[in-house]
Amino acid sequence: MGLRRVVVTGLGVISALGRDRAAFWEALREGRSGIGPIESVDCSQLRFQNGAEVRGYNPDEYLDPKESGFLDRFAQFSLIAAREAVADAGIEWTPELRESAAVVTGSCVGGQCTQDQGFVDLYLERRPRVHPLTIPRTMANAGASRISLEYGLHGPVYTISTACSSSNHAIGQAFWLVRQGISDLAITGGSEAPFSMGLLKAWEALRVVSPDTCRPFCRDRRGMILGEGAAMLVLETLEAALARGARIYAEVAGFGMSSDAHHITQPSVEGPARAMRMALADGGIAPEAVGYINAHGTGTPANDPTETRAIREVFGKHADRLAVSSTKSMHGHALGAAGGLEAAATVLALHHGVLPPTANFTESDPECDLDYVPNAARPAQVEYALSNSFAFGGLNAVVAFRRWNGA
Repeated sequence: MGLRRVVVTGLGVISALGRDRAAFWEALREGRSGIGPIESVDCSQLRFQNGAEVRGYNPDEYLDPKESGFLDRFAQFSLIAAREAVADAGIEWTPELRESAAVVTGSCVGGQCTQDQGFVDLYLERRPRVHPLTIPRTMANAGASRISLEYGLHGPVYTISTACSSSNHAIGQAFWLVRQGISDLAITGGSEAPFSMGLLKAWEALRVVSPDTCRPFCRDRRGMILGEGAAMLVLETLEAALARGARIYAEVAGFGMSSDAHHITQPSVEGPARAMRMALADGGIAPEAVGYINAHGTGTPANDPTETRAIREVFGKHADRLAVSSTKSMHGHALGAAGGLEAAATVLALHHGVLPPTANFTESDPECDLDYVPNAARPAQVEYALSNSFAFGGLNAVVAFRRWNGA
């Protein structure tokens, strides 16, 4: 069996920009940021008060209370996004499809809210017991396992935890599973719910969180803004999608990953450049065919110029013709879910022919000298796009997508 072409036929999103795919895309198209005061945690003792939360979220609107009791907030987000993606794709589950279908998800911190509450109960409240479901609620694979249970899927089901590259690693491996014929369909993406006092204090200690908002690639950028949510994609073979008349959002064209082997927190140019080159090579894509990059674009002093240099190293003179934007300026940095949200944004950009902007953009930084699509979305018919994720630990993952034009 030769390598099979793989397409995206379903998308599901819950994020600070809205609780479904349509609201997510509308906010991206309008350049509207979901960043605001954190409501779920008392931030009076923190150096920062803003985040990109799923505001007003009530699990009872989506899940039976008995069901939600087994799931941490991050896993609830996984299931909600997966349900939307599967319904969007119009999948009809047959015994054969259930036998091979995969679920590959990414999450950096897993059930952080449950774990934090357990520590509060144990150490602060001096209670002798923690919640009996603490272990199944905290495990990082809880979302993937619950999706598998939802649809009765028996193929490969697992979760990848590679910090901020988790979702891209998951999407890339799901793509390879389908392309190589191991699975006929995959539900893939990532989820995260990092708004707990313990984790917020840990991020505060790193001194990389902005006190106001996220301004990627700007001269006056002051750091990242944490976000939460989930995004899931349904991947299937092009042959299967065409046979059942499915709507195709985009084709997954290539995947590349690399390790910096450089520093646990400081980025390098060579590692990200290597991952981008590998994604292009995996898809047989000429650098000049790429028209858009959804950047890792965290808004930190170190990341943005490093990523800019890596893009220039890979694309040379063509870098001046590339559109590059960071949607983290709107949905925040959702850690292990970031790549999922950004993959959804990239696929929708190709599908609608509109490139989402880098919001909150003020003044250009001489070290960041690319076209960052500042503040306003831009109509553009782009054939190929990359979605970049670069993580602490020097782990890089890049997914390449191709606009679906019927051929």
